[in-house]
Amino acid sequence: GEEMNALFAAAKGTKLELIVMLAAFYGLRRSEILGLKWNAIDFTGNTLTIRHTVTSCHLDGKQVLIASDRTKTKSRMRTLPLVSEFRNRLLERKDSEARNRKMCGKSYNMDYAGYIFVDEMGNLIKPGYITDGFARLLRDNHLRRIRFHDLRHSCASLLLTGGVPMKQIQEWLGHSDFSTTANIYAHLDFSSKI
Repeated sequence: GEEMNALFAAAKGTKLELIVMLAAFYGLRRSEILGLKWNAIDFTGNTLTIRHTVTSCHLDGKQVLIASDRTKTKSRMRTLPLVSEFRNRLLERKDSEARNRKMCGKSYNMDYAGYIFVDEMGNLIKPGYITDGFARLLRDNHLRRIRFHDLRHSCASLLLTGGVPMKQIQEWLGHSDFSTTANIYAHLDFSSKI
């Protein structure tokens, strides 16, 4: 808890702030965060649906982005409640995106229109930017080194301490099979015993 608060304090006001929060609170994968589009957010019904991912790979020495409309398995496509804190932050982000688009005019990149995590010029934030930026954030703030993916575990442990049943945690995190969830549970249970 203390460690997470230190991380949130360090991320505050940076480009990674909302990205880190989505990983820690919702347990979203990096590819799921980058794949988030505005049409996945229902501001009326207050839900967030995970149904699109963005990953990258190297092809002929060049980094290529791969956008995929269906997350790997049916279990990975899931709808989660949109908590008011996130609702407000997303609405703020929508406003600033509209301002950037207006300011940049013709030089704004429209290729990624519809995606939530674009920079001031409309370019999609790259997976590597999250990985490197997260490592730098930890280093610069003298925080324990963890992988960005480990933030999913903090979500799992929050749900566990909140008394959420394993089956629901499996659905929340979008694990296609129960053993993945059970392994995380065993790991968390062991660390809490320590």
